[in-house]
Order: sequence, then structure tokens, then C-alpha cells
Amino acid sequence: MVGTRKVGSQSGIARHMVMEEAVSAANKGSGSGVSPASATFGCYTFNLEQMRKRLPRPIFEAIQATIRSGEPLDMGLADVVAGAMKDWALEHGATHYTHWFQPLTGATAEKHDAFLQVGSGSPLESFSGRELIQAEPDASSFPSGGMRSTFEARGYTAWDPTSPAFLVFNEHGATLTIPSVFISYTGEALDKKTPLLRSMRALSATAVKVLGLMGRESRSVNSTLGPEQEYFLVKEELFRARPDLEVTGRTVIGMTPAKGQQMEDNYFGTIDEVALDFMGEVELEAWKLGIPVKTRHNEVAPHQYEAAPIYQPINLACDHNQLLMLIMRRVARRRGLSVLFHEKPFEGVNGSGKHNNWSIADDSGRNLLEPGDTPDTNVEFLFFLCAVIKAVYRRAALLRGSIANIGNDHRLGANEAPPAIISVFLGDRLTHILETLAAGKEVESAVEQTIQTGLAQLPGIRKDNTDRNRTSPFAFTGNKFEFRAVGSSQSNSMPMTYLNVAVTESLDEMADMLATRLEAGEDRNAAILEIVREVYKACSPIVFNGNNYSDEWVTEAESRGLPNLHNTPIALEALRGDTEKDLLKKYGVLQPHEMDARFNVRMEQYCTMLQIEATQMLRMAKMGVLPAAYDQQKTMAEAIAASEAIGIQVPDQRTECEMYVETVQRTQRAVNGMRAALAGVPHTDDPGVTGAWLAENVLPAMVELRDCCDTIERRTDESLWPYPNYHALLFQ
Repeated sequence: MVGTRKVGSQSGIARHMVMEEAVSAANKGSGSGVSPASATFGCYTFNLEQMRKRLPRPIFEAIQATIRSGEPLDMGLADVVAGAMKDWALEHGATHYTHWFQPLTGATAEKHDAFLQVGSGSPLESFSGRELIQAEPDASSFPSGGMRSTFEARGYTAWDPTSPAFLVFNEHGATLTIPSVFISYTGEALDKKTPLLRSMRALSATAVKVLGLMGRESRSVNSTLGPEQEYFLVKEELFRARPDLEVTGRTVIGMTPAKGQQMEDNYFGTIDEVALDFMGEVELEAWKLGIPVKTRHNEVAPHQYEAAPIYQPINLACDHNQLLMLIMRRVARRRGLSVLFHEKPFEGVNGSGKHNNWSIADDSGRNLLEPGDTPDTNVEFLFFLCAVIKAVYRRAALLRGSIANIGNDHRLGANEAPPAIISVFLGDRLTHILETLAAGKEVESAVEQTIQTGLAQLPGIRKDNTDRNRTSPFAFTGNKFEFRAVGSSQSNSMPMTYLNVAVTESLDEMADMLATRLEAGEDRNAAILEIVREVYKACSPIVFNGNNYSDEWVTEAESRGLPNLHNTPIALEALRGDTEKDLLKKYGVLQPHEMDARFNVRMEQYCTMLQIEATQMLRMAKMGVLPAAYDQQKTMAEAIAASEAIGIQVPDQRTECEMYVETVQRTQRAVNGMRAALAGVPHTDDPGVTGAWLAENVLPAMVELRDCCDTIERRTDESLWPYPNYHALLFQ
């Protein structure tokens, strides 16, 4: 089990109260069969339903229009909205409000202000439209990548009305939490939400233009997202006893246990009771905040799990994923657990990703990547499909850079994580259709296929148009693309921003091609199919349906001209490439200096964390591993001496001891090598230079030291080992 029950404890009482409250609310629901999920879903969000109840109809319609168009809300209307929001929050016991934003740290940030106002009269609660729309945190205390200096401290948060405000409860009340963007005094985006919103606007405008050329009217097109969140659970007491887990989020040393995931018996297995109770409490809290968590299951590795939501508009899905991670951390602490979001917390077993299931839909809810029953005749679907293929082909380096971090460097390329080479999986049927079209041939309509079970009492199972390829970084999975390379600890916002912009660029170019053909009098469907042929022929090198782990694919990808950006320092260079900067600038998402800032921040994070990991490994080796080894060495030598003192020769023991001593000496040399590597880190103004040096010099020193420490662990009495081992972490 991953934890133990605390019957009668405060945490147990709190969990009971949560369940009791949920069930009570469900019992009050109308009709029979109402569950805690449906009865309480969104009850702690100031959503459109609450606005409809509490706002005058003209103001409600105005804010609906604001949400649809993205235009600023009139300050007079904002005062009315703020008043209604405050009253709703106070009814639920709120005492404070905060603008909740996503700085370039990759985490979330908040500063709480009380509703309380004390003037010449009696104390009262106040919340104005200006306070709702805008707040002012200190911008100099967050990473800005060189955009802001310490003496340029002013920054602003601004309410994002497309993402509902929500309540976060604590022992003394609740906080009204307002999803917001974060910008500098001079207008630079200091966060991850602002570029995402801009990319959504750009994609919507271009896709609407494309649909218009296709004869379909649409006011807007939304990119949608369903991010699967993978994570590990371990006992908090074991987590606290591992300084590497506490400081870095992963085990920098650790001997692989005899049994890990070799038996393939954990995936979709029966969920451990303690983990299931954790999941249940997380889901209850998530549902109340309007997070549509739907799926839960065991992942491949021991103590590894996944939570997956229903699809939502992309900015809301990104907000909800950040909020879900916060909920998981809080619930885990209450239950004596620690939740690990690191991409590779344990060597030798599966890492964790955040598979981003991305699609696009028009304002009627029609999925533009839905092939229907006959994808070979659905010309609109093929047009949008090829736009995505073109986007990934043209901007593979940018997409790879978007998911580059030190954790993903350990994860990518094995154990169901895709490799660093970005490619697109389409499956045999769609590839056949596009290859046939590219060859100028007519596609034969496919008959719907079924998989026969061989059991008379069971019907045939409908066969999808595509298989699934878990080794592919970017796979089409029926009616969406799954960007599997995103890391579990990452914010989804920037990978989705870059994907949105890349697809916008492709659609824009293809729209111009279509407009030219239509102006020349060509038949619309024939024109669309001709564009599909041209685009696929030019971009087909990105399509690969085979084994992305094979050595042959590395060679073939190189021959196709696909980039192999194998580590973070190399991959992040795309963020400061001229063509990438021009792309983001063209669509009004980020200016060149804002792209430079993101490169600087991400690279500094890589450099800093790598040095923290190396320093922590060095300390554990010097203060834990070597002292244990000296004790083991002493015990072995004393045992040999005691035997020989009574005339018993033990040559095998002596050989074992000599081998052990050599490993200890090798470890000491590795410690010295690590110390020298850290001392030699260059001090430059370019974090890219520092990052490349660290990858070339410190990482190999870490690999050597880890191998030494793990070898010592394998040969040392477990009672002498100073840290919880992998067996305890993965099976207790």
C-alpha cells in the first residue's frame, strides 16, 4: 500500500466531512440517481449559471459577449459583476480574494487581499470592478528573462473572464480565486496564459476564414484539450527520508528493485485502496471546482496513476490542470502521502507524461478533426488534418523546444515515452488515403470493419480507423492528436500556444491557396483535394507509423531531414531562432524579445536544477553512501580477519572485499570528479553556453557517480543503507 489509514485522526475527520457534505448535497439533488459528481459539479465556481442567476439580464448578456469576443469589459458593468461575485463568495464564507496567475516559473502564483475595508464608519466588505479586473503584484520578483530589471518592479494581473473564478477553502474560510493574466508595466507577457489566449484568438480567426471559404459560417473556432495527468504516490515518511526526492523531485541515486514493472501486471490493475481513497477525495474537490475529471487508473509502473478529464476549451483545460495538481498535492499531504509529478522520479520504470489530447471545434461544437465514417470522402477533415501535419513538419523544432526540460531529458525515448525526434503517427488507413491522393490516384471507399471476437454471444467490435502508437510523440487517435511528449510537471500552456500558432500558420497558407483556386473558378471540393495532395506530398517526411524507439528510425529520420534535438540545451535554441520569432510576432502572440526572455528563463531553470541535482547527489554520496560503505567495508574486513585468526582461509570473501574496496575507491574518484565539474561551471551572460557545458561535463559526472552509488547499494547490508530503497518506495 502507498499509505496507511489514520482512523480517528484530524485528517480522517476532515475526509469524512468532505464525503458527508458531498453525499448530503447529492441527496438534495432533484430526481433519483444523482451522484456527488453531478450534484456538486461546479458549485464552488462563479460560472455562467451563477452569473445568470445573480446579474441583470443585459449585464449577463454583455459579459457573455465579452467571453465570446475577448473584448475588455466596461468598467461600469465590472462593478456590477464584482458585487455579485463578492456576495456569492461571502455566502460561502470567503474572507479574501486573489488574482491567480501563471508566471514563468511554471507554477501558479497568488497574493491574497481581504474584502475587509475600514474607514470612518463601520467595517464592511468591499470589492470593486477595478479590483476584479486588475491587481498589482511585484513583477521584479518573478523570472522575466531579462525583460524587466529589479528597479522596474510594477506588474499587473488582469482578470480572464473566459475562465470562471472559484473558491479555495482553508481552515479559516475561503479565498475567491480569479484566473488572470500577468503583464509588465510596459505590456510584455510575464506569464504563460497571455500567449495562450493570443494564440487561441489567432487560430480562431484563421480557422473561421477557412470555414468561410468552405461555405460554412462560423463565429469562432476553439482549440480544445484533454490533458491526461500521470503521477506517482509514495508515503510521505519515505519521501521525507529521501533528500533527493524532497529537493529535486526525483531519485538521483537508487538501485533498481528485483521486481519493477517487468511482469506488466500493474497497468489497469486493481487500484490500491489507499490510492483509490486519495483519488476519490481529489475527484470530489475537482468536481466542485468544475474540473471534469472522468478517468482514473493504474499506470504501468508500481504506485503510478493517471487522471484524465473530459475535453474543454484549451485555456480552461490548462487552468484546470494546474488547479488539479494543486488539489492533488493538498489531498496527498492530508493523507500522509506525497504526489510526484517529476517526469522520471525512478530509474528503470516508466516516467510520467501529460498527454495533451488536442483538437479544434467550431462554435456549434463540431470537431473539425472528426473523420466521420468515410474519411476518404470527408474533404474538410482531410484539409484540417493536413494543416496539422504541415504545422508539425514546419515547426517540429519549436514543438520539441516547448516540452524540453531536465525531467523530460530523463524520460524521453523509453518506457512508452516518445523519443526526442518529433514525428506524426496517422495509422495505416489515413496514411493510405493521403499517399493515394498524393500519387494522384482515386481512393477506394472503405467498408466499415469489425473485429470478430469468435464468441457467438458477443457482437463484433467496431474497428477504428487508426491503431495507437505509444512510441509516437504526436499521434492521431481517431478524432484528435495526442501530443505525448509533454512532461508531467509542465504547464500545458506554452506547448499548446506553439501548437496553436503552428497550425494557424498552416491554415493561413492553405487558406490563401484555396482562395486563389476558388477565384479561378475551380470546384470547391476539387480545389480542397488538390491542396491536400500538395501539402501532404511536401510534408509526408514527418509521418511515421513504425517503432520510434528503433535505431533504424534515428537513421531514417536523419535522412528525412527531421531534427533530433536530444537534450534541453539543444532543443531550447528553437525559442530564439529567427524563423520562430517571426512566426510568433506575425500572429501577435509574442514579440522577439519576449521569446528571448522565455529562452533565458527556461535555460536558467535547466542550469539551476541540474546544478541542484548534482550538488544533492554529491552530498548524498559523501554524507550517506560512503559512510555506509565504510561500515560495510569494516564489517567485511573484520569477518575475514576473524576467520583467518583461527586458521580458516576465506579467499572468496577476500576477493569480494577487494572488489568492494575498489568500488568504494571508484566512488571517491567519482565524488572528486563531480566536485571538479561543479567547480568548473563557466560564468557567462548566455545561459545557452552554460547549459551546453553542463550537459557535456556535469551530466556524465552524474552518470558515473550514480553508477558507483547504485553498485555500492547492491553490495551493502540493507540495515546500513541510509535512505529508503526503491523496493520501499515502489511497493510500500
